[in-house]
Amino acid sequence: MKIVRFKKDNNIYYGRLEDDRINKVEGDIFNNYKITSEYMNKNSVSLLPPVSPSNIIGIGLNYKRHALESNKSFPEKPIIFLKATTSILGHKKNIKLPNVAPNWVDFEGELAIIIGKEAKNIKVKNVKDYVLGYTCANDVSARDCQFELDNQWARAKSFDTFCPIGPWIETELNNPDNSNITTKLNGEIMQDSNTSNLIFNTKKLVSYCSRNFTLKPGTIILTGTPDGVGFARDPQVFLKKDDKIEIEIEGIGRLVNKVIN
Repeated sequence: MKIVRFKKDNNIYYGRLEDDRINKVEGDIFNNYKITSEYMNKNSVSLLPPVSPSNIIGIGLNYKRHALESNKSFPEKPIIFLKATTSILGHKKNIKLPNVAPNWVDFEGELAIIIGKEAKNIKVKNVKDYVLGYTCANDVSARDCQFELDNQWARAKSFDTFCPIGPWIETELNNPDNSNITTKLNGEIMQDSNTSNLIFNTKKLVSYCSRNFTLKPGTIILTGTPDGVGFARDPQVFLKKDDKIEIEIEGIGRLVNKVIN
């Protein structure tokens, strides 16, 4: 099932998307809800980020080839960072280059896990019981802040619009640990990999994070990016005004954003 979050007549709703038809959902998508017979055309509403996150947890260096291109050793345990929830952005909305750091803004296509119910100290074998679904994400990063100006990643990862997700939550992804993932910049493939190349797979990540934090419903876990990011290229490639960036994951869909100053 594809779950969308949308605005209509200044009200915000969840819905089930089938083709271009959205059936409105009543109740709490993270608890008890029902799919109603009330429906509307997708093009008649404004799609929002498919979740308003309670937290955004990022995982660094979780593909071997990305670690290699970053000149880093493979981590022995997941590398965790946090992104501000105010960085969230929806499908077809604009990534804004921040005035204070506009020149080294990079893309990172990622699979995102959406937590469905509160999780603490859960076992790997039980993870599926706590996951609502999956979506596409772009862990946008200001590399000058990340590598040169600051001694940690928080600002680099958390500027407004630096966490595009969407276009929906897929609750029935066949195998989140074996799905193709690609990133295109202005139509050119920049990243081309498969989630089978994750160092720590999705179940291990959720279990590990739950042993460190209480995962509230609506928590987003970004699972890491494959090789091909802009800063590691020769010559380097950074986002600029009027660029179009697309993240596509097999079994989910395609997240599209443009870049503005």
